[in-house]
Amino acid sequence: MKQISVEIKWAVIFIIMQLLWMFMEKLTGLHSEHIDKHPVYTNLVAIPSILVYFFALTDKRKRYFGGLMNYKQGLLTGLIISVIVTLLVPLTLYITLYFITPDFFSNAINYSVTFGKSTQLEAEKYFSFSNYLIQSLVFTPVAGVLTSLLVAVFTRRK
Repeated sequence: MKQISVEIKWAVIFIIMQLLWMFMEKLTGLHSEHIDKHPVYTNLVAIPSILVYFFALTDKRKRYFGGLMNYKQGLLTGLIISVIVTLLVPLTLYITLYFITPDFFSNAINYSVTFGKSTQLEAEKYFSFSNYLIQSLVFTPVAGVLTSLLVAVFTRRK
């Protein structure tokens, strides 16, 4: 467990960042009056996500590898973080949708139906906890792998 303590720490930091991002989206109206802009602005979470991975890999390099880390070690570190974050997706999604922004689904359904983007039934099926959970369980590891592949290039030191 001590070998992956840095990864656990940064996975928790990543999840906290995600929850804060969702709270910020709610505060700025992206889950209500500006829900039409949500699909665009929610993607900006990639910036702090990449930064968290960068700081995580840098921290691992400094604390565990004595300042030297090859690409494979960096990649493995990122992949471990991705696995931990993916395992915690159900909890993170639950906190987001039931505590931070409980009206998100109803707002998204209303917007989608009102503006002819989908039927009521299609919107209810798409904007549901089970569908978002499946999407998150697929997207999180894919995004984590891609981020790890990229960030490991910039954090390696010989």
